[in-house]
Amino acid sequence: MSTTTPSNEVSVLRDLKEIIAKQADEIKELKFTLQASKSSTPSHPTSTQNDSHHHALLSAASSDSNQYLSTPFYTLAVRRVYWLAIFLISLSLTAIIMNEFESTLSKQIELAYFVPLLAGHGGNTGGQTIGSVLSALSTKSITSSDAGSIIRKEASSGLTVGIILGVLVGFMAHLVGGFSVHVSVVVGCTLPILSGVAGFLASGIPFLCVALGLDPAVIAAPAMTTFVDVSGLTSYFFIAGRVFRWFGVEF
Repeated sequence: MSTTTPSNEVSVLRDLKEIIAKQADEIKELKFTLQASKSSTPSHPTSTQNDSHHHALLSAASSDSNQYLSTPFYTLAVRRVYWLAIFLISLSLTAIIMNEFESTLSKQIELAYFVPLLAGHGGNTGGQTIGSVLSALSTKSITSSDAGSIIRKEASSGLTVGIILGVLVGFMAHLVGGFSVHVSVVVGCTLPILSGVAGFLASGIPFLCVALGLDPAVIAAPAMTTFVDVSGLTSYFFIAGRVFRWFGVEF
């Protein structure tokens, strides 16, 4: 059995101390590297930050709700009446358009049957779009910088919906409703244009209101309805004139 001399023990202890010192230095370098990487990497929101942000959104929504509940009815009426009066005057353009084509409607009474349908569809299409855009704006999901992409997407969506419904309604009007081919074609061609215009206006007007510092919740919906009705009727009679000529029908 071998024995260890004092000099050997001293040597072993010296080597052990050097190893411990090197490990301590490596640990220090590792800590320094980790701290540097944390400071250079953007911090991600913690669960506490997420909770606080969620609570802030809830409190803001609660504040808006309380403000609405505490607002008297006459204050709401005053805020809204002048905008509604402006758009009511604008809607008189529809009466002018109808009066302009009165002789056409008297000759082609079938055209008159679809005026309420087209007006209602334009309002429904725009209402869906404007509700989605206003909701996204209120929750900060989108901002004014997203206006271009949102308008293109909603206009394309409206056009696609109009093409699908135009084909269906056109065939149903002729095959089931018994309407003439030329009137059914007019309705089928008007729906895509009407839906595309509704999507374009309904997505663009809220951003325009924000840019002008106006309240989109008060202005956007009636403005959209007014412009869609006027543009829809104009398109309807314009398309009717072209289609009737193709079929050799008096317009």
